[in-house]
Amino acid sequence: MQYWLMKTEPDECSIDDFRLAPSRPLQWDGVRNYQARNFMRSMEVGDQVLLYHSSCKNIGVAGLIRVAKSAYPDPKQFDDKSPYFDPKSTKDKPRWDAVDLVFEQKFEQVISLDKLKGCEALVENPLVKKGNRLSVIPFSEDEFQAVLALTK
Repeated sequence: MQYWLMKTEPDECSIDDFRLAPSRPLQWDGVRNYQARNFMRSMEVGDQVLLYHSSCKNIGVAGLIRVAKSAYPDPKQFDDKSPYFDPKSTKDKPRWDAVDLVFEQKFEQVISLDKLKGCEALVENPLVKKGNRLSVIPFSEDEFQAVLALTK
């Protein structure tokens, strides 16, 4: 099993969107960064994902989701009406991927970025380093467990 953190703006997709659709996976699409895309290509069914809310009042880890379907071509790259349309992407050579994710748990309180920065296990994680803009970040099992420990 692998562990990840995925960032989202909650007005686009929040932990509550997952919570309100517990029996059906939600498609995680629109990622247009090659490194983040490559991380998504490494995801496997069952991998655990921390959902991080950004660009909002309560920035931080809001809950836990799980990979339900590994990477496949992001359908929005082919839709010329989508803001994620990519004219250089073709059905034969898609450039972008999506994954399907399902709800696991909403934390009672968002784990703030300040709290995450104070967690010794995360000092080397890109999340707490200045200038990190990736929407998908790999976590070690120790880092993942340290974040879960902050919910108690």
